[in-house]
Amino acid sequence: MRLWIKDPIAILAEGAERGVVVEDGVIVELIGTGKDPMLPVDQTFDASRHVITPGLVNTHHHFFQTLTRAHPDAINKELFPWLHSLYPIWAKNVTPENFRLGTRLALTELMMSGCTAASDHHYLFPDGLESAMDIQAEEAERVGLRMTLTRGSMNLSQKDGGLPPDTVVQDEDTILTDCERVLSKYHDTSKGAKLQVALAPCAPFTVTKRLMQESVSLAEKYDCRLHTHLGETIDEDDYCLEKFNCRPVDYLEECGWLNERVWLAHGIHFNDDEVKRLGHACVGVCHCPTSNMVLASGQCRTKELEAAGCPVGLGVDGSASNDNSNLIESVRHALMINRLTYDAASVTHFDAFRWATEGSARCLGREDIGAIKLGMMADMAFYTLDELRFSGAGDPIAALVLCGAHTADRVMIGGDWTVVDGIPTSIDIAELRYEHGSAAKRFLESL
Repeated sequence: MRLWIKDPIAILAEGAERGVVVEDGVIVELIGTGKDPMLPVDQTFDASRHVITPGLVNTHHHFFQTLTRAHPDAINKELFPWLHSLYPIWAKNVTPENFRLGTRLALTELMMSGCTAASDHHYLFPDGLESAMDIQAEEAERVGLRMTLTRGSMNLSQKDGGLPPDTVVQDEDTILTDCERVLSKYHDTSKGAKLQVALAPCAPFTVTKRLMQESVSLAEKYDCRLHTHLGETIDEDDYCLEKFNCRPVDYLEECGWLNERVWLAHGIHFNDDEVKRLGHACVGVCHCPTSNMVLASGQCRTKELEAAGCPVGLGVDGSASNDNSNLIESVRHALMINRLTYDAASVTHFDAFRWATEGSARCLGREDIGAIKLGMMADMAFYTLDELRFSGAGDPIAALVLCGAHTADRVMIGGDWTVVDGIPTSIDIAELRYEHGSAAKRFLESL
């Protein structure tokens, strides 16, 4: 079926003023001003109420943390104290059942904000949660989102000088065996893949050097991406200097991680030389503006990183350090914090959208999503300007960011409608809210 998405208010694409034609889940034609489709269409969707953007791509999150949003033990703290507060609660309460609910809620919330592809950095593996990646694969299919299953890991616990409790870490061999299992089962490198896999040792202070190095070997064997937290706080710098006698980027290089397969979460505390080295190696950086502000971690050097050659993407980060999973809101936060970092003229709403679309897709190693162009997958977000917050807005695309779009009216993934009239087509959100909320209460009762 050929579908003409016709005459939007505005569209974030060149030469598509009258919309696009979608066939077999792919964008096959851009319709410019004054033109009609070159070939007959089977169906037309009237987009005259909508501003259309490429589907947003989320490149860093922790889905299970939706269960501890605004937790009394963790609010008003920086990263390390925040982690010390929450690790014991997560260790005691994250079960397969509530992990499934946390995953489903995060995926649904992301999609409702206009997100069409997501990566979740899951690193918590208490006894009983060995099937975490399988649960996430099932839930991504159920909700309809594209997903990079990011098989995280921790094998340095408190007894080894690390941060996490002993009960949530695994040994190296267990981790590596499961990484290979997940890669073999779910990693799809074909165009339009709904599931891919990345390997993601959590951070320098929670994994061994051998695990970092063996992850590189597996990534080369299976042609997958690599991900970790790096450069998020000054505490991390101090830890690496004390334990490894070098800064985090130096340690990354020692482990073989300065290469184009890698994207990093946060990437705040890099000096000029490190920015240059990361750019030369084409290492991606996921900018997490909301989390960075909540935890007072610092401000990512997005413009310098991009200029050096780093793909820069966008992530909402864990719901316990952001307290929501709304990616279009993070686009606005990215614009605001970067204008504070730089100035109003050098950071535009187009920059913020680029980070959330093309930049994020590059971080995930995807060339088939992240833009509305010929041959790309038909992943798009449709926003209306009907709410009071948009009244008086002159530039429709800028209005989504400056006036604070919050929810997509429609979402299309691979040519399929996954959100219609603001409601997911495959999820009962009232039921999900009740079930997830009931599960989350148990995390408070454990205080």
